[in-house]
Amino acid sequence: MIFWCPITGHFRHFGRLFGPLSYLLFLSLLFQCGLSANASSLWPILDNGLQKEIQWDHHSIIINGERLFLFGGEMHPFRLPVPELWEDILQKIKASGMRMVSIYTHWGFHAPTPDTVDFSTGPRNITRFLQMAKDIGLYVTVRPGPHINGELNGGGMALWATTDEYGALRLNGTAYTEAWTPYQDGISQLTRPYQLTEDGTVLMYQIENEYAKQWRDEKARVPNLEAVSYMEKLKENARTNGIVVPLIHNVPNRSGPSWSKDYDTVGAGGNVDIYGLDSYFQYASPKQPSLMPEFQGGATTPWNGPLGGCPERTGVDFVNFYYRDNIAQRVTMLTLYMIYGGTNWGWLAAQFLGSSYDYGAAIAEDRSIGDKYYEIKNLGLFTRVADELAHTERVGTGLDYTNNTDLFTTELRNPDTGAGFYVIRHADTASTSEEWFALKVNTSIGEFFVPKISSAVILSGHEGKILVANFHFGDHTLYYSTAEVLTYSIIDGRPVLVLWTPRGRSGEFYLKGAKEGAILSGPPVTIVAVEHGIIIGYYDQKEDMTVLDFDNGVRVVLVDRKTAYKVWAPALTNDPKVPVDQTALVIGPYLVRSALLTDNTTISLTGDTNRTTPLEVFTSSSITRILWNGIALPTTQTNHSTLLTTIPAPPSTDSFQPPKITSWKSHDALPERHPSYPDTGPAWSPLNTTTTTTNTTTFPLSADPHGFHTGTLLWRGRFPTTPNITAPTGIRLAIQGGAAHGWSAYLNGVYLGSWPGRSDTTVSNLTLAFPEGALVQEENVVLVVQDDTGHEQGEEAGSLRGLVGGWLVFDGDGEGDVGEWRVAGTAGGKRGGLDVMRTIYNEGGLVAERLGWHLPGFDDSDGEWEEGEGPGEGFEGAGVRFYRGKLPLDVPEGVDVSLAFRFTPAEEDVQRETLAYRVLLFVNGWQYGRYYPSISPENTFPVPVGVLNYNGENVVGLAVWALQEEGARVDVEVVVRYVLGSSLDVKFDSSYLRPGWEAGRLEYA
Repeated sequence: MIFWCPITGHFRHFGRLFGPLSYLLFLSLLFQCGLSANASSLWPILDNGLQKEIQWDHHSIIINGERLFLFGGEMHPFRLPVPELWEDILQKIKASGMRMVSIYTHWGFHAPTPDTVDFSTGPRNITRFLQMAKDIGLYVTVRPGPHINGELNGGGMALWATTDEYGALRLNGTAYTEAWTPYQDGISQLTRPYQLTEDGTVLMYQIENEYAKQWRDEKARVPNLEAVSYMEKLKENARTNGIVVPLIHNVPNRSGPSWSKDYDTVGAGGNVDIYGLDSYFQYASPKQPSLMPEFQGGATTPWNGPLGGCPERTGVDFVNFYYRDNIAQRVTMLTLYMIYGGTNWGWLAAQFLGSSYDYGAAIAEDRSIGDKYYEIKNLGLFTRVADELAHTERVGTGLDYTNNTDLFTTELRNPDTGAGFYVIRHADTASTSEEWFALKVNTSIGEFFVPKISSAVILSGHEGKILVANFHFGDHTLYYSTAEVLTYSIIDGRPVLVLWTPRGRSGEFYLKGAKEGAILSGPPVTIVAVEHGIIIGYYDQKEDMTVLDFDNGVRVVLVDRKTAYKVWAPALTNDPKVPVDQTALVIGPYLVRSALLTDNTTISLTGDTNRTTPLEVFTSSSITRILWNGIALPTTQTNHSTLLTTIPAPPSTDSFQPPKITSWKSHDALPERHPSYPDTGPAWSPLNTTTTTTNTTTFPLSADPHGFHTGTLLWRGRFPTTPNITAPTGIRLAIQGGAAHGWSAYLNGVYLGSWPGRSDTTVSNLTLAFPEGALVQEENVVLVVQDDTGHEQGEEAGSLRGLVGGWLVFDGDGEGDVGEWRVAGTAGGKRGGLDVMRTIYNEGGLVAERLGWHLPGFDDSDGEWEEGEGPGEGFEGAGVRFYRGKLPLDVPEGVDVSLAFRFTPAEEDVQRETLAYRVLLFVNGWQYGRYYPSISPENTFPVPVGVLNYNGENVVGLAVWALQEEGARVDVEVVVRYVLGSSLDVKFDSSYLRPGWEAGRLEYA
C-alpha cells in the first residue's frame, strides 16, 4: 500500500514480503512513523466548516456519523428529455443496489440566450428530478459545470458564449464570468433545498469538470493564477447561493493533480473539499476518501465506431474484474460513467460522436437491462450491506495469500471490527486461465487455509472475487466464506444471508456460534459442527436454490450466479442508506422496482417481467398476501416460510406489432439553390461585417456570431459576370464543420459537387468546376449546404464552424472573391430558437426545419406536397427532400414497450461507402436520429415514449439529403425492441412534450 507519514512528510510503500501481513504488523508499521494506533490521530475526520452532517477522512464519507460505501451511477436528464422516464431510470439504479446517482446539468440546454435561464420547461425541470431522487431514496451528486465535457457540443457550455464576444473560455475574464453566472446562480439555488442538510438527498456538488489547470509548473508548485481565480469564483458562487455540501472536482488522469487541498502545499487556492479522479492516485489526496466520479461503465460510440460502445469489452467480465479491483485499491466512492447513457438527440453531441450515447451502459439506450446490469447488481447489493468495507486499510498484497502463485490477492482490513476482505484476481491481468486455489485467511480464531471440507476454489476466465473473513451481518459473524456475499436482510429480527458462486463451483462458509443446521429446501450440502460454530460445504452449486436454517437464528440462502441475477433486495424505506432491517428479499423477476408493506398482511411489489415468472418473497411472517403491480396473486407458503406465486407472462414481442408508417407526403427541401430564391428575410444574416469597401471578403466566416450554432447551415454568395471580362471557371471551397461533416454546392441551381464526409476529417477542401452554361450575365448565386456536426469541447469550443474560404477560380489568372455572403441556420437563432421545448439543439437551418415541416400540426395538405410511397421510393438528383408520414399507436395497458426506427438502404448488395446521402429523423418534432450510412454503421434509433405518443397518432419526418446526382432511396421501419409487463405507465399524458406548429415559422421561409 502507499502510506503517508505525517511525521516525516513522506510517502512509504509497504508491499507483500513474507506471507499474509496481519493487522497487528500493519499497526506496528504505523508506530514506526511515531503514530498512535488510534486511527483518528492518523486520519482526522474532516468537514468543510459549513455543516457537520457530511464528513470524511482518508477512508470514506461519513453521513450523520455513519460510514458508507457509496456506489453510484451517472445519468443525464437532458439526454432523456421525458421527465416521466427519469423515474424509470432512478428506480433501476436503486434496484441495482446503488445508493447514489450523479448528474450533469447542461448550461447550453438551460440558457438558450445570454439573458434567459430555464429550469422549468419539460426536460429542463431539474427540481422535478431532485424530488424524484429524494422520493425514491438516492443520494445525488449535482455537476453543473459550466463545462461538463460529456462528449457534448461545446462541452455543454452555452454555444452563444463560445464567440469572441465573451473572451477566453474557462478562465476568470469578466465577460465569461458574467456569461455563466445566471446559470450557476439558478442551478445552485434550486439545488439548495434538496441538500442533505435541508432534508434532501444532494450529497455533493461539483464545480467545473476535468480542469487540470491549477499549476503552471506542478513540480515547483507555481500556480496558474487565472485558473485559480476562475475556480475561486465558482466556489464563491456556489457558497453565496447556499451550497453547503462538499464541493468536489473530477480530474481525468495524471495530467496534473489540481484542486486537492492535500496537494496544494503553497496555498494556491481554488481547492475543493473532496478530490476525485477518473484514474485514482492516492498521493494527491491522502487525507480524503478515494473518490472516482467517472469510472468506466462502457465506452462512447464515435462515428464509424463499434455499435453499443465496445459491449464485448466492457461487459460482464469487465464489470466483475475491474470494479472489484477498484475495491482492492480501497476506493469507497465509486460512480460508473454511464449507468444510463441515453442518446444524443438532436445536435447535443460534440463533432466526433453520432446520435447514440448508449455508452455500452448497464441500462441501455432503450432502457432495457441485461447481464451487465445484473452483474453490477451482484456487487451493488454486496457493497450496500458491507459498510465495514467503508473503513479499511490495505494491509497486504501479493502472490502468497493462496497456494497458487498465478493469483494475486489484496487484503483489506477494518481497523474497528477486524472484518477482512480478500480481493483475488489473476496475477497476469490479461489471463483467462482456470486456476484452483486455497486461500489463507486471518480470522479472530486464527489464520488457516480454506476451504476445509470442500474442493478448491476456482477462479476462471477474466474474473475477480471478494471473499470475506470476520464478516458481520446483524449480530452474527461469518468467520469466512469461499462463496461471495450477495446481500442480507434482517427479517423479523433474524438475518437472511444470501451467498453465491458460479454454477458448478464449490463453496464453503464457517458460521460462528451455530451448533446445528438444517436443509429446508434445495440440493444437499455437508454440515460439520466444529469448535466455534458450523462449517457448511458444497461441491457443485446447482441452479436450484438451497435454504439453510441454523439454531442461532441465521438463515442462509445459496444460489448460483444466474439465480443471483434475479435476487432483489428492495427497500421498504426511501432512506438512501437502506437499513438492512428495512428490506425484503425477492427472487425471480426481470426487475423489482419497489416494495411496500401496505398493511400487516400485504406486501406490494412493483416491477417488470418478460416471461411467466415464479416469484418467491422472503419477508415478515405476518405477510400472507402479495400484490404485483397492484394485482393480488394467488400465494402459497413454502416449507421454509417464504411466499411463492407466479407472475403471468406479458404480451410477447410477436403479439405487439406496431403499425407501419403510412400517408407519406414529400416536398423539395432545398429551394435556396435556385437564383430566384429571396434571401432577405429574417432567416438570413448578411455577413457584411466581414467585407471591406472594395467588396473583398475576409475569411474565415463563422456562423456562431450570427446565432447559428447547430445543425445545417446554408451559405449563399453572389458575384457578377461582366461581358468582355474573363469569367471564373470554378470555385474553391474550404469548410470547417467537425468530424463527419458534409456539404454540397450549387451554382444558379446547378449541382457542382459535394464533400460526402469522413469520420476523421474536420476541415475539407474542394475545387469545383462550373459546368458549361451554368454562369449567367449579371448576378450569379452560389449555395453551400453544410452539415455542422458540433463544436469541440473545452477551450477549443470556439473554433470556427463555417466557411474557411470560398474563392472563385480563373484559368491561368489565380483566384478572386465572391462579393457577398449570407448565412441561414436555426430559425430565431439569436432569440434562442423558436422551439422553447426542444431548443436549438433540435434543429438546424434546412427550410423544412425553419418552417416547421417536422412539427405536429403542420398543414401539408396544399398541392405542393406530393403523395407517394415514402423515402423507399426515393428521388433522383443531388438535393434535399422532406418526407412526412403518420404512425398511429395504441400500446396495451400494463406493458412497457420500446420502439426504434431502423433504416436500410433500398438498394441491395450495395457498398456502404457509395451511400452518399444523409437522413435526419424527426418524431413528433424531436430530432432523434442521424443516419449517415457512408460514415457510420449506426442505423437503428430508439425513440422513447413521451416523444412518441403511445395512445394516438405520431408524425414522422425525414430530411433526406442526397450528396450525389444518383439521388437517394432508403427504407425506414419501426421495430419492437422489447415488450415487458410493467408497473411503468407508458400512456401518461405527454402532450406537453410535443408542442405543435405555429404560424410565426412562416417568417423564416
